[in-house]
Amino acid sequence: MQFMIYGANGYTGRLVVNEAIQKGLNPILAGRSESVKAFANEKGLQSKVFDLSNVDEIAEHLNGISVMANCAGPFSQTAKPMMEACIQSQTHYVDITGEIAVYELGHSLSEAAQSAGIVICPGVGFDVIPTDCLAVHLKDKMPDATHLTLGFASQGSKASKGTAKTAAEGMSQGGKVRKDGEMKQVPLAYKEREIDYGFGTINAITIPWGDVYTAYHSTGIPNIEVYYPASPKGAESLRKRQKYMKLMKFNFVKNIVLNRIEKTWVPNTDEERAKTKSFIWGEVRNESGDAIQGRFTTVNGYDLTASGTIEASQYLLGDHRQSGYFTPSKLIGKELVEKMPGFSGIEYN
Repeated sequence: MQFMIYGANGYTGRLVVNEAIQKGLNPILAGRSESVKAFANEKGLQSKVFDLSNVDEIAEHLNGISVMANCAGPFSQTAKPMMEACIQSQTHYVDITGEIAVYELGHSLSEAAQSAGIVICPGVGFDVIPTDCLAVHLKDKMPDATHLTLGFASQGSKASKGTAKTAAEGMSQGGKVRKDGEMKQVPLAYKEREIDYGFGTINAITIPWGDVYTAYHSTGIPNIEVYYPASPKGAESLRKRQKYMKLMKFNFVKNIVLNRIEKTWVPNTDEERAKTKSFIWGEVRNESGDAIQGRFTTVNGYDLTASGTIEASQYLLGDHRQSGYFTPSKLIGKELVEKMPGFSGIEYN
């Protein structure tokens, strides 16, 4: 049972590799640049270098691989060829995306994945394990829920280079919510509300987080919004800048922004990351207006992503008899969140 990590030499990919080694796995490290070879040699692991320009060639590299963990973003570019190659090579696929379009793609390939006998499960990191599992826990508390609101916050953490690039690209797409079961395009900072994440009540705005898509498939709740902290002044500024963000749809503008991130971005150090904490919050409501809230804390998003990727990969390396598209909670169960580092337990009110 061979396991490959693609994008293994990226910021998050390296964390995933270290987690794999700690769990006794010996993954094959792969990526688009030769630097992955040096990293693999440092860890005493096998390596492969290949790009994602040709699905048939990718499938050849995946021959004999049981599980592929894609850690190479932006996933808007890497997920499609990799998913198609995994179907061709009969390799289970997981990734760490937070991009709604990638979840939609995975779902659209569900029948093909079933025919190939493989699982496609995007979002096995901080996007979206904590929120996905909380959504199911809340749904079980209120089976007749019609509205689900999720939110998360972090203290002391900053994005990796890959996450920053993905966020920059996503800004041009505006916001999204789910209404009456359908995905709805909305402006950025479409709504604001006060949320107590667990460290005091603060203002938050709607964001196009992956759960807008995935939580519907996990819970069946037809109305879903996801929130992230932003001051009222920050929210207003974001709304004013929205028309300029649409320029990111032009490749020359996007490339200028992405190149600047590439040259200037400085991610958290291991020491900085160890001091951070993530706060997860959710609320369900029914037609009668009854509401239940739940919240918990975990470690920072990057360490949780490493843990979640390996947890899902190990699950798929075992005996599970599943195939098709899955969200993390549908694949492994809502109890998956309990295996995440730093999980505090869910507090309801």
